[in-house]
Amino acid sequence: MGGIESVSDKQVSCIGCGVFIQTEEPQKLGYAPESALLKEEVICQRCFRLKNYNEIQDVSLTDDDFLKILHGIGQSKGLIVKIVDIFDFNGSWLQGIQRFVGSNPVLLIGNKSDILPKSVKQQKLINWMKREAKELGLKPIDVCLVSSQRGHGIKEAAELIDEYRNGQDVYVVGCTNVGKSTFINRMIKEVANVQELITTSHYPGTTLDLIEIPLEDGTALYDTPGIINHHQMAHFVDKLDLKLLSPKKELKPKVFQLNESQTLYFGGIARFDYVSGGRESFVCYIPNEITIHRTKLENADALYEKHVGDLLTPPRKDAIDSFPKLIPHTFTINEGKTDIVFSGLGWVTVNNPGVKIVAYAPKGVNVTMRKSLI
Repeated sequence: MGGIESVSDKQVSCIGCGVFIQTEEPQKLGYAPESALLKEEVICQRCFRLKNYNEIQDVSLTDDDFLKILHGIGQSKGLIVKIVDIFDFNGSWLQGIQRFVGSNPVLLIGNKSDILPKSVKQQKLINWMKREAKELGLKPIDVCLVSSQRGHGIKEAAELIDEYRNGQDVYVVGCTNVGKSTFINRMIKEVANVQELITTSHYPGTTLDLIEIPLEDGTALYDTPGIINHHQMAHFVDKLDLKLLSPKKELKPKVFQLNESQTLYFGGIARFDYVSGGRESFVCYIPNEITIHRTKLENADALYEKHVGDLLTPPRKDAIDSFPKLIPHTFTINEGKTDIVFSGLGWVTVNNPGVKIVAYAPKGVNVTMRKSLI
């Protein structure tokens, strides 16, 4: 049985998140009531509440804890499977992945491919991912696309993993929220017909330690803790608004014809000022649940002051006080078909060069420019 590893008579791992079970302190990591130990598969209270009630409990692990685990992988031999969220490619990229993986080969998997409009050709997307990965310093052994939620591409991914691992262990790595555990659960179901082993949720940081899933040939597949990328929007919105930022349905692009000095608000969590460049059309790729409001640049500040938390939401009224200030980022577009990307929220495609934009996001959230994805 994968995931459970007895260290002594007493020490058992949670099958959901891999952390050692303790029965003494309900407030601490790995707590489960004594009665849970009698079950064949032991699950900690945190995972139990997550699985059954979709409730999250905060984790006391630091970034350093996560990084130590990743460094350990670099010392081992095996295939690294790096999962990125195709909807938030740059925001879900693990910086300095080279340092962690050593000389191990990396298979790059783009998850949530079902979120992108159907008109996007898969091969074009794969080529785009290869080019972006190369610019970010990674030369993957191969690239493939999946939808863990829908099960698309999972069989093909499993075949690629088998082909490239050369009989060695497999380590699945990625940021929080890229759908890593869902991917593994799907793959286990496809390949081994086992029901869900790993706790999954749309909350950052669910897997707390290496979870070992034994493979038939004596090697293992390891699910690793998600690294927290602090510049993603998910870390700045209230827990109740997180669902709005995790689209489950295909994105419906929204096109806006803007004159100079017009502003778009994405709820109250981001802002897009069109400063100069003549009348232009812009395509917004953001979750369907987030409402876009257009206003004149001269009225934009007053609109925000007055309506953040009601007309401009998220953030919700009761979360405004803890929501960071929106910080401007200025871009001059020198070539056509460029995306302005709000990490963890989506992007706006600018079609023509010679355009000046000021994009606002919460202090700490990355806003970047890239060659257009679509």
